[in-house]
Formats: sequence, structure tokens, C-alpha cells
Amino acid sequence: MTQSSPSQLPDTSARRRAMAAFAEATTDELLAALDPIEAAHGATDLRRPEAGLVMLRGRIGGDGNAFNLGEASVARASVCLATGEVGHAYVLGRDVGKARLAAIADALWQASATREHIEATIVQPVESRLSAARSDKAARVAATKVDFFTLVRGEDA
Repeated sequence: MTQSSPSQLPDTSARRRAMAAFAEATTDELLAALDPIEAAHGATDLRRPEAGLVMLRGRIGGDGNAFNLGEASVARASVCLATGEVGHAYVLGRDVGKARLAAIADALWQASATREHIEATIVQPVESRLSAARSDKAARVAATKVDFFTLVRGEDA
């Protein structure tokens, strides 16, 4: 495994953005993008993909005392490419296959040789799909908006 100097590491916010897209991508989107390049990079599992539960925490009023909201199922995976990049993924649900694909996508995104391909085939399309879904939802919500107004009564003037 190769170690990268801090100057070679990708920007944390850019990787966070990419990892969010991998987690939101469908299994089919991940498979379509990874099939042509995955075999050449030989991903091996660092940790067997597994499903489990995480405790969701909330805060009263958004910034008050923390409380346990409930549990959610998650799947996680960690892989290492033959070139040394290590990828990790957590996805909601119990689909460990999707978690492994997302971890492979994370590792390939870190490799400078495949980053552009991963950005173009997974990150940008998923972000576009999610943005369109948010816009569609906002338009449907806006259609139900009711404007209330108050008439000024003569004696209040």
C-alpha cells in the first residue's frame, strides 16, 4: 500500500461530495460506471462488507440537548486497490453489494488516473438527478402554497 503525502491527498470537501454521491447512487448506476474499469484495478476487501445498525441522534430545537431518535440499517465496506488506494463506504439499508461498489468507486475516485471517469459517470449524473428531484419536489410544494392576507378594517386605519 502506498502512502500519499498531504499535498497529494484530494480535497476533503471534494471527497465528501463524491462519497455522498456514491451513497445516493443506485446499484445500476454504480455497476454501469465501474464495469469497464474495475477489473483492471483488482479491488480486495479490507473488511468484509457487512450490514448493521447505527443510532440516529437528534437535538432538541436543532441545537439543544441530544437524544436518541432511533436506529437505521446501514451497510459498510472497505476495499483496497492493487495500486494502494483505499476506499470506504456507508450506505443506508442492508445492500452490502452496493456498499462494496461505493467503496470501489471511492478508491477509484482517489486515483488520479480514474478520477475524471468516476466524476463524469457517477458523481455528476447522480448530483444532477438529485438536483432535479429536489427541484421537482420544490415545484410540487410551491403549487400547494396558500397566501394569507388580512384586510384592513375601517376602524383600524
